[in-house]
Amino acid sequence: MGICISTASYEIHAVDFGNENVVHYQDNNNEHQQVGSVYSQQGSKGLNQDSAILYQGYGVENGAFGGVFDGHGENGHIVSKLVMNKLPSLLLKHVLSLPKITSPKHNVDDETVKNKNFNKWKEACFSSFKVMDKDIKSLEKLDCSCDGTTAVVAIRQDNDLIIANLGDSRAVLGRKTEEEVIEAVQLTTDLKPSLPSEAERIRKCDGRVLALKEEPHIQRVWLPHKDAPGLAMSRAFGDFMLKDYGIISKPDVSYHHISSNDQFIVLATDGVWDVLSNDDVVSIVDAANNAAAASEAVVQASIDAWKQKFPNSKRDDCAVICLFLQQQACLSDK
Repeated sequence: MGICISTASYEIHAVDFGNENVVHYQDNNNEHQQVGSVYSQQGSKGLNQDSAILYQGYGVENGAFGGVFDGHGENGHIVSKLVMNKLPSLLLKHVLSLPKITSPKHNVDDETVKNKNFNKWKEACFSSFKVMDKDIKSLEKLDCSCDGTTAVVAIRQDNDLIIANLGDSRAVLGRKTEEEVIEAVQLTTDLKPSLPSEAERIRKCDGRVLALKEEPHIQRVWLPHKDAPGLAMSRAFGDFMLKDYGIISKPDVSYHHISSNDQFIVLATDGVWDVLSNDDVVSIVDAANNAAAASEAVVQASIDAWKQKFPNSKRDDCAVICLFLQQQACLSDK
């Protein structure tokens, strides 16, 4: 089941989205024809464990929710779809349960209100991700001891952009420079065991961080006295075998104010970033024939890059969301 959120009343209803890996939903009351696209392609390892949702008209009329989720383990595809279908409504419910931000008085500046709004969403992200993880753990018929999913979420509320990141998927902004060139601005940090601050937390909890001899470039997380499970990320939903040893479900939450130079945001799983740079991706989106085809263009470029760079390796799943931030730019075909 998915969600339907009325922008007029903020009521949340269930919608049967089925078992699709990707969902693109637009609220019927949304007059802002904000264009975005979402696309996913199965790799060569088996089931597609990537899921993605783009929800236009989320929270406010000129709002959107984008999220990509990269599942891993035997039940990873189930976990990623579960989070995709439940997290958007969970977040909004948490936000609506918090005190309202009142209009600024003469002695309160806009910056203060902006900070209060961000802190409100930040608190909602922390609470919702925690509840989501508990819900996964409570599922009687789904063992997620070594299974889970990453998540990177972008929430647009008018000109406020809130990013919540859990794991090694990534959010990148396409911004126009004074020279009219689109540049890439990375909005998230890949949360992997190779990151010193992440490794320090894991080791303080008695988890081990080390790479296998056959793949010295990939740091993994292991139990204190057992060579298992070897998780290649430092934060995730699920993976309860490692939750006492430094793996957490608390997201890294950040804020970005959308300016007139900000053209689009790209969310993608690591199957894309393993073979394409940030600059590659924003160039592909900028050159796409139209906004609706942008995500598929990035995925196709990733598939081609996998064939060239790693011809003897199994290709990872890829999921991409392109959310365009300027109405005039996103409605016009190139």
